[in-house]
Amino acid sequence: MSTSHFQERSVPAAQDGLSPASPSVGSASRGANALSSRITSVLSASYADLEIRDVLETLDARGIRNTAETRRQIRLDVQKEVIQCNGEIVKDFGAVAEQLKRIGTAISSLNKYCADMRGHIAAANRETGPVLEEATSLMTQKKQIETKQQILDAFNTHFTISEAESTILTSTAEPVNEEFFQTLTRVKRIHHDCQVLLGTEDQRLGLEVLEKSSRQLNTAFQKLYRWIQREFKDLDLENPQINASVRRSLRVLAERPSLFQSCLDFFAEAREHILSDSFYAALTGSSSEAQHIATKPIEFHAHDPLRYVGDMLAWAHSATVSEREALEVLFISEGDEIKRSIQAGLESEPWLRSEENDEIFDGRKALNQLVSRDLTGVARLLRQRTEQVIQSHEDATLAYKIANLIGFYKSTFTKLLGAASEVLEVFTALEGSAMRQFRGNMRDHVAAVQGEIAVAPADLSTPDFFEDALQMLKALAKSYDTSIATADDQENAFQSVLTEALDPFLAGCETLYKGLPKPNSDIFAINCLLAARAVLSPYSFAGDRVREMEDTMGEHTARLVEYQHQYFTYTSGLNSLLEALSDISDSPETLKAIPTLEAFKPEALINSSQQLDEFLPSALIDAVENIKHLRNRKMVQDITEEAARQFCEDFEFVESKILAVDDLLYGEDESEEEPPLGIRDMFPRTSGEIRVLLS
Repeated sequence: MSTSHFQERSVPAAQDGLSPASPSVGSASRGANALSSRITSVLSASYADLEIRDVLETLDARGIRNTAETRRQIRLDVQKEVIQCNGEIVKDFGAVAEQLKRIGTAISSLNKYCADMRGHIAAANRETGPVLEEATSLMTQKKQIETKQQILDAFNTHFTISEAESTILTSTAEPVNEEFFQTLTRVKRIHHDCQVLLGTEDQRLGLEVLEKSSRQLNTAFQKLYRWIQREFKDLDLENPQINASVRRSLRVLAERPSLFQSCLDFFAEAREHILSDSFYAALTGSSSEAQHIATKPIEFHAHDPLRYVGDMLAWAHSATVSEREALEVLFISEGDEIKRSIQAGLESEPWLRSEENDEIFDGRKALNQLVSRDLTGVARLLRQRTEQVIQSHEDATLAYKIANLIGFYKSTFTKLLGAASEVLEVFTALEGSAMRQFRGNMRDHVAAVQGEIAVAPADLSTPDFFEDALQMLKALAKSYDTSIATADDQENAFQSVLTEALDPFLAGCETLYKGLPKPNSDIFAINCLLAARAVLSPYSFAGDRVREMEDTMGEHTARLVEYQHQYFTYTSGLNSLLEALSDISDSPETLKAIPTLEAFKPEALINSSQQLDEFLPSALIDAVENIKHLRNRKMVQDITEEAARQFCEDFEFVESKILAVDDLLYGEDESEEEPPLGIRDMFPRTSGEIRVLLS
């Protein structure tokens, strides 16, 4: 299309009525330049431009053909369309302008109305302003009053109790139950929280609440104190299910240490009377109260002093165990609650704290002290009855058995109540009284026996007074062994018994021993020591004394061996030979002098040999006969065998000297057909033969 357009435009240019030979050369030149510029412009145009492409697409959409007529009309048509569009726009803007006029009129009307409204509002504000200010003030006051009401309600809820709760807390007509403890806990919290009120600028309210809560607490604790006292009067400690409220009440009352201690004193006094009555009922079978005694009264066995005292001590022990178990439920089952309560009470009442003892409260120690106080009456009655038994009997063995029995129960009560218990003083006094009675009775008995000591028995057996003493000692040792004395002090404690019950009688036997000839004196001493050792050897606590006796018996045994040895040497005739050889050494010079000795001359040596032969057949029997009164057969055999062994050694010594002399004098001279008669020929017995005959 463009090509045709350029073609059509170029034709009229050449045929525009101007001849080529136009005289106007400058015009032609300018036309050529315009055309060239036109062509250059067309050629330089970018047909890839979006606007040109949109124009061409618009022309194609209109279906316009590229003709001369179209090219002439297109500009006019376009301008016409533009004018029409502009007319429509102007028409539309006229409608808009009309609407804007109407809007302006409406706006003016609205502005007028707004001005009127502002006037009315300002008038209304002027009229309602005071009312609004007053309403705002009232609302603020309402909020403040509501806040104060909330504070007051919170204060009343936390710092005050109702009349009903006050009645429960302070009225003695109301029971001590869960509500009482809950109310008491709340009042204690109020009393504690008053510190917050006292920290404010106005302390009047805090002081008033503190004073009121203090009065309520004091009244409540007094009520609790009286209630516990009433409960203690009817409290059955034999019941394993002791009222839990009593335990709780004691724990709470501990916050007032003075009331708590007063309550314990009251309880101890009440329990002392009850246990004393029970002990008296057990003793006599009668009581101030109507009771049925299922068992026989303890005094029914008063004829048996040891059983009588044992029954009383057993009853006291049983009562102590029961009392401790029951009170342990009351005071220890809550753990350290009572200790913490007493500590809190001492913090609120610091003037009650003792500077001497830093320990606030020891539950076990307090329990032991309370049980000891409960047993005061029983211990007093027990001491009276036991001392009557001790003083009314002169049997030393009985007094010592009673002392051991008391010592046994003393150690038991020490483990049960502790070493600081006051009850132990009673046992210590009774044990000391029984031991004094034992020593006094023993000294009287020894004094009586000393006047009866005359001579030892003919058979050298233990005297009757010593047998009786050993029987008594046996009973004392058995009693001491069953008393389970302290292991560290067993021997020392029993040593005093040996001093009183054995040593004086051994001294009496020693007096008899000194009046007897040998060997009867040593036999008698050994018999007495053997009897004493047989009594004491089963008991480990008498080990030192048994070893002392064995050492003493060893000394007497050695003297008996020496006596038997001398019997062998003198009776056999060997003694003269031993005396003759006492100064002879092993040198040849002294050995050659032996034949010249009086005892080794032929006649004397032959007599000694004959005397030895007569002695040997019955030597052992005769020797045993010398100590036949010794009660221990084995000792008789051992002593005789030891004496025979020493005799054999002496004979070997004599034999060795005889052989040495014969070898020295006759062994070197072998020229003679008949050698002279040697010492050995005159004393032919050998040591081997002696050992066989004396074995």
